[in-house]
Amino acid sequence: MSKRYFEQGHLEPCPIRDILDRVGDRWTLLVLWSLAEGSRRFSELGREIGDISQRMLSQTVRRLEQDGFISRTVTPTVPPRVDYALTPLGLSFLEPLNVLVDWADVHHDEI
Repeated sequence: MSKRYFEQGHLEPCPIRDILDRVGDRWTLLVLWSLAEGSRRFSELGREIGDISQRMLSQTVRRLEQDGFISRTVTPTVPPRVDYALTPLGLSFLEPLNVLVDWADVHHDEI
């Protein structure tokens, strides 16, 4: 791996920094992991993740939608039903995410 991806001050975009900035926070990975089994309603995501506030969940799904990782479908019922699902981009992220989850599971006690 080229060291240039980690160096600051380059004029060209840094793909490692850009991607880690987008997916490297605690909640993003948990939301993506929760959607790996299929679409979920907002409240289902919140229950599945557990310790995330509604505000933080709302910000996270909004950013993931803007970045193209998830889609949002609103069904006009009373109250409105909102479902979130992985897009093709989000689905393509599951393979590296699975590797990370497996690695974390194996090495958790060491860290």
